[in-house]
Amino acid sequence: MYKTICYITIIFSFIVVSCKGNKSSNNSSNDQVITKAVSESPVMTFDKNLHDFGTIQEGETVSTLFTFTNTGKTDLIIVDARGSCGCTVPEYPKNIPISPGGTGTLRVSFNSNNMPNLQQKTVTISANTDSGRESIRIKAMVTPDPAKQRQREAQQAARLQQQSNQ
Repeated sequence: MYKTICYITIIFSFIVVSCKGNKSSNNSSNDQVITKAVSESPVMTFDKNLHDFGTIQEGETVSTLFTFTNTGKTDLIIVDARGSCGCTVPEYPKNIPISPGGTGTLRVSFNSNNMPNLQQKTVTISANTDSGRESIRIKAMVTPDPAKQRQREAQQAARLQQQSNQ
């Protein structure tokens, strides 16, 4: 009985040691596959990450082009692009493969209606890059429309008056 238990223990130990050896070599192989996949991903490189429209008048709609290059090793595919608010609208090559070394453009329009003072907006791009998300920004100093500014000030004064009466 004692010999049987010893044999079973030795066989069990051998199996455990053998499995650990195979497991680590599989992990090493998996790590190489993951590393290779990451390095093969498309890379979206922009000519600029920020565009400053400078000073514009409230109510103006302005736009700019962002040019990008696929500096990765596989096709780049943009699946979505969204502005941080409804006043910022991107136009982009949706679901169109851009080969390595290829370029594309992304037009961003900004409507400054009811957006006085300093405005900073972000466009988030969903693509098949490593991070899955890229972003570009725009900014503008919007000079308030005098008539709209008076109206906003009157509304603010009315709200303050109403709060003080309560």
